[in-house]
Amino acid sequence: MSRRSFEVTPDLMLRAYRAGLFPMAETRRGDRLYWLDPEQRGVLPLEGFHLSRRLLRTALNGGFEVVADRDFPSTIAACAEAAPGREDTWINPEIERLFTDLHRLGHAHSIECRLHGCLVGGLYGVALGGAFFGESMFSRVRDASKVALVHLVARLRLGGFTLLDTQFVTSHLAQFGAIEIPRDAYKTLLAQAVDTPARWILEVDPGRLEAEMRLLAGRGGAGDEAGKD
Repeated sequence: MSRRSFEVTPDLMLRAYRAGLFPMAETRRGDRLYWLDPEQRGVLPLEGFHLSRRLLRTALNGGFEVVADRDFPSTIAACAEAAPGREDTWINPEIERLFTDLHRLGHAHSIECRLHGCLVGGLYGVALGGAFFGESMFSRVRDASKVALVHLVARLRLGGFTLLDTQFVTSHLAQFGAIEIPRDAYKTLLAQAVDTPARWILEVDPGRLEAEMRLLAGRGGAGDEAGKD
């Protein structure tokens, strides 16, 4: 981890991601950014995603309206909010500005869950070639962030992505199949992924999306308890 001593721009951000680095602030109010390159890197294998039948039913019939990139600024702002068990975050105003700039340039994306028109969950990250770097997620009602993750994985698979970087592995992500791999192994996967042609699909045919989710549930080997709160 190193201290920032120069101006961070969207172009620098993309070059850092390509090299395996990612930025974080120390606190929500912190005015410094740090570049991280952990010895163990979290990844969520797209071919081994664990989707339970219960969560599949929620994703398909739970009443959520799930869209991409409709309101990126509100999504990252919600991820930056304090929440029970997370009194502070690493997303400071500069992080918000940089990722919003990346979104305007077509490199940062959000998956948003709405209920009765209100934003209740979602996530955001950066797409570079066939790699997607997941940054943060939030949930204001049960299962909202999980449904956003299911939609993300289905979209990435349909778009030809090969790597979903989670940076770290939490118990929340581990239930979906996230694992840690050594830094060198990660960078080998990263080098292959960023040069892989892939497409972020803004509007997905509902039939294709449902078929991909059902495929995930069938291949993940997860029972009804997997992914349960």
